[in-house]
Amino acid sequence: MPALLVINAGSSSIKFKLYRVEGDDIALVLGGALDGIGRLPRLRVKDAAGGALVDRSFGADEIATATTAQHVIGDWLLPRIRDYRMIGVGHRVVHGGPVYSGPVLVDDAVLATLNGFIPLAPLHQLSNLDPIRVLRERRPDLPQVACFDTAFHRGHPELSERFALPRALYDEGVRRYGFHGLSYEYVASALRRTEPEIGRGRVVVAHLGSGTSACALKEGRSIESTMGFTALDGLPMGTRSGALDPGVVLHLIEQKGLSAAEVGRMLYNESGLLGLSGISNDMRELIASPAPEAALAVEFFCLKVAQAIAALATTLGGLDALVFTAGIGEHSPEVRARIAGRLAWLGARLDPEANAAGAARIEAAGSTVPLLVVPTDEERMIGRHTLRMLASLRD
Repeated sequence: MPALLVINAGSSSIKFKLYRVEGDDIALVLGGALDGIGRLPRLRVKDAAGGALVDRSFGADEIATATTAQHVIGDWLLPRIRDYRMIGVGHRVVHGGPVYSGPVLVDDAVLATLNGFIPLAPLHQLSNLDPIRVLRERRPDLPQVACFDTAFHRGHPELSERFALPRALYDEGVRRYGFHGLSYEYVASALRRTEPEIGRGRVVVAHLGSGTSACALKEGRSIESTMGFTALDGLPMGTRSGALDPGVVLHLIEQKGLSAAEVGRMLYNESGLLGLSGISNDMRELIASPAPEAALAVEFFCLKVAQAIAALATTLGGLDALVFTAGIGEHSPEVRARIAGRLAWLGARLDPEANAAGAARIEAAGSTVPLLVVPTDEERMIGRHTLRMLASLRD
């Protein structure tokens, strides 16, 4: 039976899913993650029904690097895929730059080009590319497909892509790319299937997680996103600052004497919810904490998300629906309620009981803006792209 593997690698975790191919679509066989790499590594895998296949912890020195983690996952998977005919592997790659507007089969030239985008997404790009290299060594015969977080946003109008900088920089590729595109693409496809009228309308999707952004959709297409040139821009995140007066960066370098590397570490690793609270980058811990700094971080986050939604509604010329997705968006009724409360002037009214229950529709009767919770599935989107790419190569 044909099957394909999807890998979604980060700096400290690697998520993976195995799908069997069923005609022109895919069905989940198993999925898991190895997280805490270099700290408290833990491998957890579940079958399609949610049953646990493995839950194993390791010593930090046993899995100190992402490369070691990839080999551990590969060794665990190997005996479990022998009944399948592996046709390819799909990867999430954060940045496709100005070059790639859709999935691409990886070869030496593609890999070299993607290496050039590492400075644009230093937290992600290198981690995304490492599994590709490892698999090319272990299985050089296996086709690998790179699927980009930036691709769904390609085709934005120039007004949405430009910074107020000299034109020459835009022509060189300094522009607003947008990220989390695989998540937004999946949500758009889910809306077309389950809420077709909403899917054809003006929708803002709030992808709220350790990485956070919002996207304006019109007829299922991305019109504008809060993230820009890098995945550092836009909304405050777990450890990333989000939008920042560029003068602050100049101040840190010129007046505080910080190097570019030190500024980068602060903005990517020491800011966001962690920087605001001084306690944690985990929204669950902050909501549970009695500390005023935690309360400030939560309220700051919700305010900035609400402001972004209002701004994107302006771009769309109205708002036909608001969708919450990703870890915080799907699982935090408190955050959803706070954001919706700040958007009451737009006609958004939350149903507290539906919201607490995590229902698919959480707007109250009389709300002029439908409020939805749509679980995202980036891996399934990657799998579908990979299947279509491999089918096109055979045609």
